Amino acid sequence: MTEPRIAVLLPCYNEEAAIVQTIAGFRDALPGATIYVYDNNSADRTIEVARAAGAIVRTERIQGKGAVVRRMFADIDADIYVMADGDATYDAASAPALVKRVFDEQLDMVVGSRISQVQESYRRGHRFGNALLTGMLARLFGRSFTDILSGYRVFSRRFVKSFPSLSAGFEIETEISVHALELKMPIGEVETPYYARPEGSESKLSTYGDGWRILRTIMTLYRIERPLWFFGAIGSVFGLLALILGIPLVLTYIEIHQVPRFPTAILITGLGIFAALNVFTGLILDTVVRGRREVRRLAYLAYPAPGI
Repeated sequence: MTEPRIAVLLPCYNEEAAIVQTIAGFRDALPGATIYVYDNNSADRTIEVARAAGAIVRTERIQGKGAVVRRMFADIDADIYVMADGDATYDAASAPALVKRVFDEQLDMVVGSRISQVQESYRRGHRFGNALLTGMLARLFGRSFTDILSGYRVFSRRFVKSFPSLSAGFEIETEISVHALELKMPIGEVETPYYARPEGSESKLSTYGDGWRILRTIMTLYRIERPLWFFGAIGSVFGLLALILGIPLVLTYIEIHQVPRFPTAILITGLGIFAALNVFTGLILDTVVRGRREVRRLAYLAYPAPGI
């Protein structure tokens, strides 16, 4: 058997202060891997210092981590993909354990679940927001990870080449997680240390702005992937309102054989129509989604499992 080709993918935006340390860590942990740094319009010397550190440096002009991940997945050809941030917060020494887990169990994705080593690793609100979004994903899609927002992940080739990336920013991790859950891929988690950024390096994550975008992404993906439940819930609300308003009207009609409140009767009719439209919309879209999921599954099955 030939040695698997391992690619380390590091999306970067203004990481001059941390990228050399990140590259050195992954080179020590995975000596045979090829390290790629994808710069996303940095205003500092990220490109120069990354190239001097021995990484293959490429650029993506469309701003946003999602755009960078989409470009990396499209351009790089490898058997195993190790993705991390270029800010030296993820533990490069854990990479061999994540890669080994992929091969030993033929998994398509292993998530590096973050265990904070210092208080400064998580900014205020990040821990709560992560737990909230992780719990929501589990409730909506039936199962989840303990850390859906971790950027430290190892992928198989068949995951990367079957992933239809659409996100623009930091919500890309959520989209990746949902893709794995929807196709019922074999996945795993490994706890890994998570460190504070080196001095001079600043986080690009907006606690509230990006948190809202991630929440919106979860709801959008739920609408797309679970249309029957999504539109069925809306239809149920309209149907329940029609029922609540309609019961007194029916009782009045039984008593006096007249409908004295025509505006209410018209409103009930409208609510009933809206309820039926939402239910049938969900049924039609559910059929479409099933066909689309089958196509994605066939694209996924076009590649062999890791180590086979």
